Amino acid sequence: QVTLAESGGGSVQDGGSLRLTCAATPFAVTRYCMAWFRQPPGKEREGVANIERDGSTTYAESVKGRFIISKDDTENALYLKMNNLKPEDTGMYYCAAKFAAVCPSQLSVTAFDFTGQGTQVTVSS
Repeated sequence: QVTLAESGGGSVQDGGSLRLTCAATPFAVTRYCMAWFRQPPGKEREGVANIERDGSTTYAESVKGRFIISKDDTENALYLKMNNLKPEDTGMYYCAAKFAAVCPSQLSVTAFDFTGQGTQVTVSS
């Protein structure tokens, strides 16, 4: 059974940083497309970033230059380092997996096969 377990969320001040972790079982995160999504309060889930099998990355415009997606084959984990956080970054963050060699052309949650339960990020001004 595929499991994606997010952790690392919390409450920070405007300008602060957090690192989210997604532990994946029983597959290897380095073999497939992995991504992070978020759902702000009262809004639809939106794509944040994805990382291809070869390590290439794509980011939403709103997080470019502030967030970094990465993966670790030793830990079999996906990460999202978030810097210079803003109140509009508040939301539930989810990791997702697409069992394909390449990521979908658009960062849409409906195109992914599995998502986790999420971890809450709250940024106060």
